[in-house]
Amino acid sequence: MERVRVVVQTADHLSMAGLTSYLGSRAEIEVLDWDRRTRAHVVVVAVDRMSPEVLTELRRVAADIGAPVVLVLDEVGEKDVLAAVEYRVVAILPRTAATGERVLRSVLAAASGGGVMPPSLVAELLRHVERLQRELVSPDTSVPKLTPREADVLRLMADGLGTAEIAGRLCYSERTIKNVFYGLTTRLNLRNRPHAVAYALRKGMI
Repeated sequence: MERVRVVVQTADHLSMAGLTSYLGSRAEIEVLDWDRRTRAHVVVVAVDRMSPEVLTELRRVAADIGAPVVLVLDEVGEKDVLAAVEYRVVAILPRTAATGERVLRSVLAAASGGGVMPPSLVAELLRHVERLQRELVSPDTSVPKLTPREADVLRLMADGLGTAEIAGRLCYSERTIKNVFYGLTTRLNLRNRPHAVAYALRKGMI
């Protein structure tokens, strides 16, 4: 089985040493030097907090590498989630919870098309959506419509279920679920699973 190629970018040498040492020790991972970054399957970024400079760097990584991003942050808030998913971030880990094993699981999930969001961040995201909905004066007729099947798939994704679990819950094949999601992201110009869920929540579609 092909190893997952990972490139690591951090704000400090200690984080770089820790992440590259742990990931590099795993048989399923190949850690690449930065000059080979365009061959990466997944990018791991560790920073103190979200800032305009970090967003600029995430935008550059998305354009330069185009691989899904696992983001490790000291401080994580709902605005970080909403901003990060725009730049191919599919997993966000608070640094206090970012054990080597959790980073590894997030990397493997990202490589397979999945994502990892802490339940607390999902709750904050839902509260943000609720506030937006309360502020709405009139319905937005420009919001695209979802088919019942698309809505069911997105709701289960928002609950953190993987492709196989969604297929089992809805009694479809995994291929069908992947096709539904591919059609949805193509039609709405969405980048990945967290982006699709965040978009649907913001628009009140699920």
